[in-house]
Amino acid sequence: MLKALVVDDEAPARSELRYLLEEAGGVEVVGEASNAAEALQLIRAISYDVVFLDVDMPGLSGVQLAETLGALERQPSIVFVTAHSEYAVKAFEVAAADYLVKPVEVARLRTAIERLQPTEGVATKVERIPVEKAGRKLLLQVDDIYYIMAKDDYSYIYTNEERYLSTISLAQLETRLESQGFFRVHRRFVVNLSQVREIVPMYGGTMLLTLKDKNATQVPASRRRVPTLKRALGL
Repeated sequence: MLKALVVDDEAPARSELRYLLEEAGGVEVVGEASNAAEALQLIRAISYDVVFLDVDMPGLSGVQLAETLGALERQPSIVFVTAHSEYAVKAFEVAAADYLVKPVEVARLRTAIERLQPTEGVATKVERIPVEKAGRKLLLQVDDIYYIMAKDDYSYIYTNEERYLSTISLAQLETRLESQGFFRVHRRFVVNLSQVREIVPMYGGTMLLTLKDKNATQVPASRRRVPTLKRALGL
């Protein structure tokens, strides 16, 4: 069972989420907070596995609290639960595990919890990806990856300034990185959603993503993948 903290400035919303978490299973709510300051005190005192966090609260917002938690030695996973879809991109910038838009369905909540559950015998988080550059084999930090492009049976992995070759296929990388905020936006591209700066709807139902790298790289999202991408971003 994951130990959870529920943070929302509205008591009815906390009660509703507690009920939904009980229905979903896999989580034990061991604390509640009505604002970010109170939540921070609890998190510093107790080791939580996950914080279910509202965005719009008096004082510090949920996003600001998540940024503060990033400096802690013991960092719980963050799942935003909010009525506001417009903060989704910012949420992924602070490495949120998931972003749920109210009203939340039990099935969707269960999916979020399953992503947080450790799998016996399997590492829950991929920290580095093996790549090649100028004849050298390197281990690339996942957080440094902006996007990945298919190249035949291999892949090109792009950081802010460099391009690396990986012998792992795009489909395999998608599977390995999906739980860490990477999304298959096109048959040729997987994108780190936390590195997306702008999303522009295009003709025919497609979208164009502008990344945060120094070249402001633009990556297309195919029409078939746009609905799922919007859900992933809470749009």
